[in-house]
Amino acid sequence: MSDLASLIFLLALIGVLVMLACGATIFAAETAPRGRHGRMHSGHLVAGAWVAAAGLTVMALVAWSTHEDVHYDDSLFPLLAAVVGATTFVLGLGPFVPWLLGVVGQGGARLPVALRLAARHLADRRARTAPAVAATMIATAFAVAVATIAAAGIAQSRAQYVPQARPGALVVRLDPARLALGSAAVREELPGTDVAQGVGPVDPLSLTVSTPDSGTSSRTYIGVEALLRYLTGDPSFPYDEGRAVVVTSEPGRHDTVTIEYHAPEDPPGEPRISRTVPATVVAPPAGGAEAVFLPGQLVLGMGIKLELEALIVDPSLHRVTAADRDRVQERLGEGGQAYLEEGFRPSPYWLLFAGAAVSAALAGALAATVRSRRPGRLLLRVGGSPAAARGLTACRAALAAACGAVPGAAAGGVAGLLLAWPFTTSVDWDPAPRVPFETPWSSIVLLAVAIPVLAAAVALLLGPGRRR
Repeated sequence: MSDLASLIFLLALIGVLVMLACGATIFAAETAPRGRHGRMHSGHLVAGAWVAAAGLTVMALVAWSTHEDVHYDDSLFPLLAAVVGATTFVLGLGPFVPWLLGVVGQGGARLPVALRLAARHLADRRARTAPAVAATMIATAFAVAVATIAAAGIAQSRAQYVPQARPGALVVRLDPARLALGSAAVREELPGTDVAQGVGPVDPLSLTVSTPDSGTSSRTYIGVEALLRYLTGDPSFPYDEGRAVVVTSEPGRHDTVTIEYHAPEDPPGEPRISRTVPATVVAPPAGGAEAVFLPGQLVLGMGIKLELEALIVDPSLHRVTAADRDRVQERLGEGGQAYLEEGFRPSPYWLLFAGAAVSAALAGALAATVRSRRPGRLLLRVGGSPAAARGLTACRAALAAACGAVPGAAAGGVAGLLLAWPFTTSVDWDPAPRVPFETPWSSIVLLAVAIPVLAAAVALLLGPGRRR
């Protein structure tokens, strides 16, 4: 499938899911009784409960089927089923919105006059206000679910993150033919900096390095003194052209290193070059990775051809900033890549979706406020002044937002916890185990409180508008 076709399919899928979730507003409008004293039809509530239970069951089944930390051949279908279950769950909550507005409208006898009138206004026109309140509920549930899933995904990504270099190190990767350009760019943008050159075999897959106890090393560095100082973090560490250095904190025997080289053009069988050399063991520096260092002269003496892999700026000798990295990258252009190891940094894009959902929740509360407007004669009961009219408008907005945000936060929390399982599945053959994550309960509670407060503040600023 082409990229354009994939994009069209994704947009169509999102549109279908949004339409399914927004069906809760239609469900709320069609089931809302006329007038504050009208009673909800029990069949509507039962139907909504069955729909919500069906969606909840689908999410629970998908969460149960994806709870194991194993390889999943295809995680797209379970993920799609879980998302459809979540939208169905929210859809079933539609009839409960006008029911909640009726409960609030009839149970506010002990509330202050402004709040009591606001509750009655929202309940008197439930067919008009319930869809907007349902929209607030949907948007809040979406924001909470996104925040919960993001917390799970960030925790999993942080646990699986593998640093590419020591923290603060600048690694410049470029074509060997552009070595002069890369060296000049680094030295001119970072004057006085000692640059370590990392080299490797022309065919990296042909070289195998192993130690007696730890087996094959996942990272092998070949170079001279500057590269060894970078790996060990010790400027005074002795350099010996005939001795390897094993940077590890694992216990065991690491006093020798076996180097094997089998070029692709060689016939299968034993490696063409094999040599065991003595090794020195040293613990990695803070934030450093485990690796095996081989002196460049040692590898060249074995008849293995080498080529440049990277230029490395040791963070112990020079502190590189993001601005420095950007200047070097600008000098390199498309002929190289400048990478600054800054540790794991979570993606902030989920905040855009959550922020858009919060804005939609506020819009729904304000729409409910406008649609619940009453003639000015009712304002005589609260004083009839412009300040009283503004206060009543703010109360209506706060109550409308609360009736949507509180159940929406609860529904989004349940959906987010269940959706976290399929969203953190792995398609790797050697998947990392899932790690626990902290559900952002404080943020969820804050959101459920902040939306009514913000809606009241916006309504207070806008005022009651024109009244006949």
